[in-house]
Amino acid sequence: MTARRVLLVTALIAAAAPASAHVLPEPGAGFAEGLAHPFSGLDHLLAMLIVGAWAAQLGGRAMLWVPVAFLGSMCLGGMVGYAWPGPAHEIAVAASVALLGAFVAFAFRPGVALAAALVGLLAVAHGHAHAVELPAAASPLGFSVGFVIATAMLHGIGLGIGRFARSHAAWLWLRGACAGASLLGVALVFARW
Repeated sequence: MTARRVLLVTALIAAAAPASAHVLPEPGAGFAEGLAHPFSGLDHLLAMLIVGAWAAQLGGRAMLWVPVAFLGSMCLGGMVGYAWPGPAHEIAVAASVALLGAFVAFAFRPGVALAAALVGLLAVAHGHAHAVELPAAASPLGFSVGFVIATAMLHGIGLGIGRFARSHAAWLWLRGACAGASLLGVALVFARW
């Protein structure tokens, strides 16, 4: 993949949708809607891609455990949201974009356990926000399964982007893109405050 194609993919991702992935699903939402949901807003899309890119930047066992920790904690946050709904944590979701982007931009390299714990903590807010907004869905389980599969796919794409950057000495480009995503996350935090 050439640098021109990488820039094109980045531009398409940035133009994907308004900066809010947390739109209420229509009644009757199920697997297909859950599968499409993570692609419907820039905040979730960026967070998922950056998790994969950071895992690739860390390398080794982190390429498995960082995305797995996110997925597991997101599911846990969803269960908590179903059991104890409260306000959706949109500010925490936006802050996750800012933090994850900064991790890659500044090449933050903690151990695998700490990296997994950090993404796990951020993932709880993602899962909780989506669960709180799903009670009207006819099939919350179907929606959740679709959502988890789509999130795993986005982690995989982010991992691929990160591995490409690593093998083509394009870390500077990736770090710059993640710095931009981090700034966008900060802007989203202030917009939702």
